Amino acid sequence: MLDKPTSNLTREQLLCRDRVGALIFLLVCILYGYQTTHIPMFPGDEYEPFTARTLPTLLTYIGIGLSLILLVTGKPDSESGAVVGFNWKLLIGFLVLMGAYGFGLTYLGFVLATGLFLLAGFYLLGERRKAVLFGASFPFVVLFYLLLTKVLDIYLEPGLIYTVW
Repeated sequence: MLDKPTSNLTREQLLCRDRVGALIFLLVCILYGYQTTHIPMFPGDEYEPFTARTLPTLLTYIGIGLSLILLVTGKPDSESGAVVGFNWKLLIGFLVLMGAYGFGLTYLGFVLATGLFLLAGFYLLGERRKAVLFGASFPFVVLFYLLLTKVLDIYLEPGLIYTVW
């Protein structure tokens, strides 16, 4: 007689952090891909090789592919070395910091708000050396600002603090 094949997958193996994260990322990528279909295009753009939809669509496909790979290759938490404990204070700190960054962009502008965001983020992660805090935040932001505004010719709002003066 033939025995029934038994599955060796346990609940721990199926619902590990890798697979749950991959499923959430897959869902986000599918929703993002749906939203890319609503990006308006100028007349005649359908004949162009690169449009406003090209990069978001490419990112959607890459994200879906990566999440499917992680879904298939995910290991149980005991084998993957996943961190079991979670630092909720750090998470809440970063959520508050991201909210403050969103408001800060409007008032302080890109350079100052982003520099302060990176400085505070590094500080939350435990960096205390002033040379590293200031050397890794503001020079990077200034270079990124120059790349966006001078090379790529992208307009960045200077912030209300600069328009008042």
